[in-house]
Amino acid sequence: MDNLALLSLLALTPILLVGVLLVGFRVPAMYAMPAGYAVVVAVAVLAWETDWRSIAASTIQGLILAAGLLYIVFGALLLLSTLTKSGAIATIRSTFTDITPDRRVQAIIIGWLFGSFIEGASGFGTPAAVVAPLLLALGFPAMAAVMVGLVIQSTPVSFGAVGTPILVGVAGGLEGSPEVAERASALGLAVPEFIGHIGFQTVLLHAVAGTLVPLIICCMLCGFYGGGRRFSDGLGVWRFALFSAFAMTVPSVLYNHFLGVEFTSLLGGLTGLVVVVLAARKGFLMPERAWDFPPREDWLARWSGSIAPGEGDTVLADDRRIGLLRAWTPYLLVAALLVATRTVEPLKAWLSGITVGATGILGTPVAQAVEPLYSPGATFVLVCLVTCVLHRMSARQVVDSWKAAGSQLAGAAVALLFAVPLVRVFINTGAEFGETAMESMPLTLAAGAAELGGATWPLYAPWIGALGAFVAGSNTVSNLMFSLFQFSTGERIGIPPETVVATQAVGGAAGNMITVHNVVAASAVVGLVGREGDLIRQTILPMAYYVLLAGSVSYVFVYGFGVNAGTAVLALLLATLAALVLLMRRTDSAGAPRTPRDAAPGPGGRGTE
Repeated sequence: MDNLALLSLLALTPILLVGVLLVGFRVPAMYAMPAGYAVVVAVAVLAWETDWRSIAASTIQGLILAAGLLYIVFGALLLLSTLTKSGAIATIRSTFTDITPDRRVQAIIIGWLFGSFIEGASGFGTPAAVVAPLLLALGFPAMAAVMVGLVIQSTPVSFGAVGTPILVGVAGGLEGSPEVAERASALGLAVPEFIGHIGFQTVLLHAVAGTLVPLIICCMLCGFYGGGRRFSDGLGVWRFALFSAFAMTVPSVLYNHFLGVEFTSLLGGLTGLVVVVLAARKGFLMPERAWDFPPREDWLARWSGSIAPGEGDTVLADDRRIGLLRAWTPYLLVAALLVATRTVEPLKAWLSGITVGATGILGTPVAQAVEPLYSPGATFVLVCLVTCVLHRMSARQVVDSWKAAGSQLAGAAVALLFAVPLVRVFINTGAEFGETAMESMPLTLAAGAAELGGATWPLYAPWIGALGAFVAGSNTVSNLMFSLFQFSTGERIGIPPETVVATQAVGGAAGNMITVHNVVAASAVVGLVGREGDLIRQTILPMAYYVLLAGSVSYVFVYGFGVNAGTAVLALLLATLAALVLLMRRTDSAGAPRTPRDAAPGPGGRGTE
């Protein structure tokens, strides 16, 4: 078979099936992913003539990868559950409550900064699940709390769970490709260094696109949930919003460059949080007037869930209350241990030298191994054990935290145990794995994409990443699925393939804003059921902005400024944003006067509305 269009369609079939089942028919991922796996096996055997031994070996490889991924997920969930059961999360929340009554500032500090730090430490949708209940406890409508938690699932996501989307997703997706090794060698890099190079390009794209995210959050908060539905009210905090954006993105770029991808969001978010909280307490760039939601009796019914704002807090007796330093110590320990294990060479060599896996699986070229002690999962579990002692948790609390993490893991396990083997079967096709002269499915897709998009492919690349995250529920899995496809497309059209892969990673991060799994999980923790469609209709707006900007900036990275498609899209996007700002201000000036709640003075305010 040599019909490129038909082969490309066949290669896309498993991915399209999963998307249709998840979105069109709302089939849970635990059923959609096995169906996708069955179809990819059928396509591999019937169209690509892949032998069954290679199918089995690829499946085992995927299961080993999935086990390593689930190990990290379990550690992240266990840390969050341990801190919740010990009462530390309640203390952490109180860190933010006395800074200002301005809801916009609270959303920036808790959502953008604390959420970015949580993403760096845990990933896998946990920031929205942490941020939403914290905001709910401060008096946010449930839907507004979830919306904030979802929108921040963008800039820090490519480096969530200490870099898993890059170190597992991109690295796993490109693993074993001779073309990748050749490209790395041409740049004078080893393959691991080449992955870090992709990570650095990724953080640069995020630094550009993420600059407006805090301001977008504020405008959406005011426009969808304010008393006068004035998006322009969000602009009143623009100085503080931009300061908060740079306080996170600039350190993230520096940490990425000097320490590595693992610390990009973890330390970038923590640095930004410390800087902005200290500045806010001094009144630096704070708005002159504090903004609040309308009175609760004026809220629309769909804004609220089964848990009323302020409910569900962990209340401890004074003699059992977790102190501020003890509450934050587990996260500080995670950061310190990860820095030590990644920068102290003897320790790094010892931990990474212990591997579990197999080479030449079932007599094929397929190999896979995991490093259980070097994995972030080991760090999470160790810190959880220390936290049990540090926070003087009872045996019942410890058991409950492990049960909660285990039950949460079970929901993701089935989907991942089929999703990752699906990806490996998808990749391990072609002449090396069967009696065929055809290229693998990703390379075939790349050839089709090169013909379809040609030189403008960087504009499309982030949309593919976002689609993968939406379908798979994970930036990591999106990168596993599409990194080689994106790399090969870049090579075919003669542009730096690492830039295309970085653009894929950024798009996959942006897709997390509308991932059904994240929406459902974040909604559940605030008692909001049945409003997922409303939330996706809101978060798809910032997702589209993010993907458009990332694609056009990537195009400019490759081709430079000039009379070209990338510059045109970038100019059009910036002009649209400027027009929206002018429209919001004009609508505000022609609208109703501010209510007394809007005009309440904030403490130490030195900025202007």
